Amino acid sequence: MLRIGIDIGGTFTDFAVWKDDGDGYAQIESRKIPTSRPNFAEAVKRGIDEIVAELGYSDQAPLTVVHSTTVSTNAVIERSQPPVGLITTEGFRDILGLARLRLDKPVDLFNRRARPLVPRQNVFAVGGRILADGTEDRPLDEDGLRGALRTMLDRGLAGAAICFVNAYRYQQHEVRALEIARGEFPRLEVMASHEVWPQQAEYERAVLTLLNVYVKPLMQDYLHEIDGFLRSRYPEARLYLTKSNGGIMSVDEARRLPIHTLLSGPAAGVTAAQVLAEHVGIDHVLTFDMGGTSVDVSLVESGRPTTAGQAEVGDFPLMMPVTAVEAMGAGGGSVIGLDDRVLKVGPRSVGSSPGPACYGLGSDEPALSDAYFLLGYLPGDGLLGGRLSLDRDLAVRALQPLCERLGLDSVQVAESAVAVATSEMLAKITPFLARLGVSAGDLTMMIFGGAGGIHGPLLAEEVGIRRIVVPRIPSVFCAFGGLVSDMMHDAVRSVHGQRLGTDELVVGFAALAEEGRRWLAAQKVTELAAVRHVYLADMRYAAQSFTISVDVSAPQAGAMSVAAAEAAFHDQHQRLFDYCDREAPVSIDALRVRTIGPRARPAAGMLAERVGAAVPVGERDIRLNGAWRRVAVWDWPDLGTGWRCDGPAIVQQAIATILVPDGFRARVDGLGNLEMERR
Repeated sequence: MLRIGIDIGGTFTDFAVWKDDGDGYAQIESRKIPTSRPNFAEAVKRGIDEIVAELGYSDQAPLTVVHSTTVSTNAVIERSQPPVGLITTEGFRDILGLARLRLDKPVDLFNRRARPLVPRQNVFAVGGRILADGTEDRPLDEDGLRGALRTMLDRGLAGAAICFVNAYRYQQHEVRALEIARGEFPRLEVMASHEVWPQQAEYERAVLTLLNVYVKPLMQDYLHEIDGFLRSRYPEARLYLTKSNGGIMSVDEARRLPIHTLLSGPAAGVTAAQVLAEHVGIDHVLTFDMGGTSVDVSLVESGRPTTAGQAEVGDFPLMMPVTAVEAMGAGGGSVIGLDDRVLKVGPRSVGSSPGPACYGLGSDEPALSDAYFLLGYLPGDGLLGGRLSLDRDLAVRALQPLCERLGLDSVQVAESAVAVATSEMLAKITPFLARLGVSAGDLTMMIFGGAGGIHGPLLAEEVGIRRIVVPRIPSVFCAFGGLVSDMMHDAVRSVHGQRLGTDELVVGFAALAEEGRRWLAAQKVTELAAVRHVYLADMRYAAQSFTISVDVSAPQAGAMSVAAAEAAFHDQHQRLFDYCDREAPVSIDALRVRTIGPRARPAAGMLAERVGAAVPVGERDIRLNGAWRRVAVWDWPDLGTGWRCDGPAIVQQAIATILVPDGFRARVDGLGNLEMERR
């Protein structure tokens, strides 16, 4: 069976190809083509056709496509979709405007809260109330609901989100509202909060439901185009989408709940890092994914990616389990500019069209890749094996306005831009590691993404990381993540305010596990291995205002208990905050179960030893630490397992360039990865 992983980036669309069940990670092939803005599907279809044709596969052969996409993410960030409305409980009409009164920069006197996705005139409050104990205080005002839905249609709104207070636990009013809306107003796209993520916190739950309604028509059209193409061209093809929690789902599930795709690309890269760490034998990994638009970092500890209960996309909170990723607006396409006379990099990007100035595609704005090129990090004969030529004069010309304002030459500005970008990354990564309670010196940095091989090693020096691993397919590593991701479903039940005994805990977890099994059955995947469950509890000390997620999975059947869960919470609190009070009362606010259906994935697939020593393909002047250095340039495909080299040096392949810094020793391991260790 042919399997293709796809990841759409801001500059390139990446493909990772697993040709045969007998192949391993070391045999995975890759391809990159420019992202086709604004019709992202064109690059996807073109890449699939080219791969199938080049490999000589029949159109009738089995084909699995796993796709991560930024279509929904871009729609949210750009607010580019038709307007939608919100229906909420009477008395809660200002839920979006209040937004918990949170400010992202509370010490900035000029800061303002983000503009709500839905203006107040399109928020409708409907009578009816279910109390926190489940008692119906007032019945649902069905006539008022119909009036609100009718007004939405008259105003031309595309959809409606329904979020009633206490519906995370008691859903009768939302269920009835859905019956009316879908039965009598079929032209409106309507969803209720309990269908999306039934967890306490009205504001976050409302936003999550709104975002799902907002991007749903767009994603349905996009997935219809991709799925329709596959069905017509490749009748035996199956399409899956990666999820923000690091798993995958069927295309039908993605059509219903596209909210799960918002952070799917970065999550797939972390899953790929988890699998490669198992192959290489690494326990603690800091992932560094740098593409054309942004940098994403995450942590894999003891073979498990770090998860978070909340993230952000654009101006909005995303309250659901996601792979914990810290995002920074600095990528290879990030624009170099001035804030008054202060040099800055990003967050705006030149994207794939026109791209950095040195690409020669019409841009006159300098990007970080132009700085890389002027400092000698990028090859003079171009990228993608020479298919994308680079022009030094265009890079110099783009930087010239900055040179004149700063009184520096182009090389000095380029060097300063790289230093500024590194500092911005360092300022984000340091508190990220502190929040997770880990030391940089204990981590191995795994670098991927189109620009990761250049900037990652520079950052590793600053952070204090001593070991670096660059996968053999670094610039399509997120696409490879789609190939190795499992089916994964998260279910939640809020138990805030309830006193749980062991029996209630076990029964609650059992119900959530059963929900996960039903979800897996609905995905219609036949090649799954034994299903497993991870049991998590959101816990806090009784007086705390925040929870931490604690793995309370019992090593033995029947060993789960409230006492064991509380002991695990104390241990986790001690590790994160260097403090715990084992005598203090503990509250369990929510139960969550992650159901995992393991899929077939490529084994390690060690490479054969290569006879004969490799020789450099040339030399190049690169700028390091304020001075030019003449360094050897090595062609990665020519390097056999066991090859070694002391930095500084350049190792390049058709789709990636890797900088080996001074003070590091590089080698190629048995899987074809490039490993670097500080001497």
